[in-house]
Amino acid sequence: MEISIHSKTFLLSLLFILSHLLSFLVSQACHSVDREALLHFKHNIISDPSKLLHSWSLSSDCCSAWEGVGCDPSSGRVVHLSRSGLFSDNDFIVDTYMSGTLSPFLGNLSSLQLLDLSNLKNLKGPIPPEFGKLSNLTHLFLYTNKLRGSVPWTFQYLFRLEKLYLGNNDMSGSVPNSVFGALSSLLELGLSGNRFSGPISNSIGKLVLLTKLELQGNKFSGRIPTSIGKLKSLTYLDLSQNRISGRLPQSIGGLSRLVLLYLNHNKITGAIPSSISGLSSLRFCQLSENKLRGTLPASLGQLPKIERLLLENNKLSGKLPATIGHLATLTDIFFSKNRFSGKIPSSFGNLHNLQTLDLSRNRLSGQIPPQLEKLQRLQTLDLSSNPLRLVSIPSWLSKLKLFRLLLAKTGVKGQLPMWLSSSSISILDLSGNALAGKLPHWIGNMTSLSFLNLSNNVFHSSIPIEFINLSLLMDLDLHSNKFSGPLDSIFSKQTQDPLGQFNSIDLSNNMFTGPIDEHIGERPAMASIKSLILSSNKLIGTVPKQVLDLKDLQELDLSKNQLNGEIPPHKANFPVSTFMDNPGLCGAPLPPCNPS
Repeated sequence: MEISIHSKTFLLSLLFILSHLLSFLVSQACHSVDREALLHFKHNIISDPSKLLHSWSLSSDCCSAWEGVGCDPSSGRVVHLSRSGLFSDNDFIVDTYMSGTLSPFLGNLSSLQLLDLSNLKNLKGPIPPEFGKLSNLTHLFLYTNKLRGSVPWTFQYLFRLEKLYLGNNDMSGSVPNSVFGALSSLLELGLSGNRFSGPISNSIGKLVLLTKLELQGNKFSGRIPTSIGKLKSLTYLDLSQNRISGRLPQSIGGLSRLVLLYLNHNKITGAIPSSISGLSSLRFCQLSENKLRGTLPASLGQLPKIERLLLENNKLSGKLPATIGHLATLTDIFFSKNRFSGKIPSSFGNLHNLQTLDLSRNRLSGQIPPQLEKLQRLQTLDLSSNPLRLVSIPSWLSKLKLFRLLLAKTGVKGQLPMWLSSSSISILDLSGNALAGKLPHWIGNMTSLSFLNLSNNVFHSSIPIEFINLSLLMDLDLHSNKFSGPLDSIFSKQTQDPLGQFNSIDLSNNMFTGPIDEHIGERPAMASIKSLILSSNKLIGTVPKQVLDLKDLQELDLSKNQLNGEIPPHKANFPVSTFMDNPGLCGAPLPPCNPS
């Protein structure tokens, strides 16, 4: 039987199509080595509650049917493996875990480019050294697990690696110098939240492409290597919460692209180098909780983009440089707990974007410069614990829109200024001064107050009835004054449920009189109080059962009053000191009452 030319052409075309289709299907099939490696990893997983590996079955192809696995279409080799414990599913965030260990067979995925087993929370054991065979790997994410051991020395062979994140595990030991020196393609390195120790290798300077370095929350020690100045692409540097010591290297000024610098909670000594002016992109500088000494360099005023400057709890001294007033982008200054002296520079009045100025616990003196009146965005002003000898609170402060005003231990005398009555201040601390006179009736107009501390002054009045209008007040400290009269205006104050319920009240060392409200537990303001200190007053009567039954109360002190009678039965475990020095008081935990 003859076959026409058209039929022959059709058959040839069909054979050509079938052969290419077969070739395509073969290329899509999962490579046997990769299949074995993935199945071995699944075998090592002992718990998978969200069935992240459920689709990995013997009867299906790993390239086309296994979730989280991606293959190269031409070779059929696995290039992506992603089974994170935190992922999006139909617009919902799924947060799950897997328990088990990392299989060394994963090192046989020779074409693998991305490995993401992050946030699985419960992967344990070491990282297998066989992972060093993954020479095509560019992204390795194993953070937020329970991995132990050190960084395998074989990681030096991952020369294509661009992002390495091993944070929030339980890894330890030093990071091999060879690893720091060999990963020349690395863009981001995250080792935070482990127990790595030893010095940071000087070879880190070879990671010249690095843009992000996260080493916080470890036990790294020694100096910051001078080679860090070679990381010219670095935008994010976090070495906080380690044991780093020594001086800041001058070379740090070479990081002109650095945006965020976190070196807080270390043991860094010496002065801040003048080269800091080279950080021309810096927006956030956190150097708190170190042992920095010396004066601030005038070059600090040459940071054109700085927004937040945190230097708290160091040993910095000398005058504050006036050049700080040049930092027009600055929003927050935190310089508390240092040894700064002299006057507050008037140039600070040029910081028009400033929202927080915290200079507390220093040795600053002189008046507050009136130029600060120009800081119309200022929300927090804390000058507490400085020998300013203010005498009076400046009236120009009324022109600011302050949320927090803290002038404790600054030498303020006289009476409370009336402009406070029309302010929107929420947190007011004027403790440790020489304020005197009566607590004014207009205190009830300060309806934004949530925290009020007037302790250690010389106030001598009763609490005005208008006090009940402070419906947002949650923390009150009036201890060590000469306040007198009943407590009703405090306990009966209004609330804006759930706001305005007291967390703490300290009225100790005053001359308050009268009984404690027997219905105290029914007062809305007292519904969730945790600390109630009424010691060293002249309170009389019995201890109300309701005060002992306040459900959230953790601290109670009724000592050194004139209370009497038997202490009501109660479930709370109050110590003897709670009730001591009330001559007429008896019953547990004090000695039992004498039978009548």
